[in-house]
Order: sequence, then C-alpha cells, then structure tokens
Amino acid sequence: MSSRPDPDALGFVLIDVARMLRSAFERRIASAGLGLTPGEARTLVRIASLEGSRQFDIAQRMGIEPMTLSTYLDRLQSLGLIERRPDPADRRAKLIFTTPAASALITGIRTEQLDLMQQVTSGISADELEQIHGRLKLLRANLSALEEDDAALTLARETGR
Repeated sequence: MSSRPDPDALGFVLIDVARMLRSAFERRIASAGLGLTPGEARTLVRIASLEGSRQFDIAQRMGIEPMTLSTYLDRLQSLGLIERRPDPADRRAKLIFTTPAASALITGIRTEQLDLMQQVTSGISADELEQIHGRLKLLRANLSALEEDDAALTLARETGR
C-alpha cells in the first residue's frame, strides 16, 4: 500500500461527485427564474418532504445550522410559501408547513432536478441506477449509524458514564 493518497479512492470520488452535483443544481436553480436562491429551493423541497416538522429537525436533515435555516424560512414565509405553526407538544417550538402557493415552485424545482439527473446519469442503465441508488442508501445508513454511535460516545464522555 502506497503512503500517497489516492484521489480516486471511493471516499474522495463520492465527495467530488456530491460537490459537483450540488454546484450544478445551484447553477440550474439560479438560472431557472424561480425567484429563489438555491438554498431556499433546497429548503422548500425539504420542508415539502418533511411537512409539519420542527425547524431543528429540518436543519439537521439538511446538514445546516438552525440559524441558517431560519434565514431561509424567513424569506420563504415572506413570499407566502411556508407557514410556521405552534407545536402542540412544545409551545416554544414551531412546525413548518408549505402553503398551496409553494406547489408550482416545488414542481419547477423538481423539473430542474429531474432534468439535471437525466444529464448526470446519461449512459447508465436503469438497472445500474437502481443498484447505485441502493448502495448509496446503504452507505447513508451506515454513516447515520456511525453518527449515532459518535453522539452516544460523546454523551457518555460528557456525563462521565
């Protein structure tokens, strides 16, 4: 085994692909004329998929800070695309919902996403795509388990257990 890092190692390739895909998505959204920034578009789609979730949970699922999400939510709310409702289980928390006005924009974002993915996956068969998708979901599940293990270990250290 060489001591030199391999830029084509699986981890590096995954990082490169994720970075490049995000950049391509951001360029498409910025030029699509939807009136949203790429961050707002990602947020709106995530809210639609997690309808009625708490702000903290949405931020966690997106991998961004709650304050960053709050900025996106403020803008989306000012555009009438989302609403914040009190959480009946915790009056300090708010639940986030899309409004009917968001529907057309979500469709537009989805169209851009599908068009981009069609370009990105050109030359890959449907069976191969299904396999890639399944393997990536497994990688995600494994990484999620590692995060949970790390969080439990950190908590144990902090509490002295």
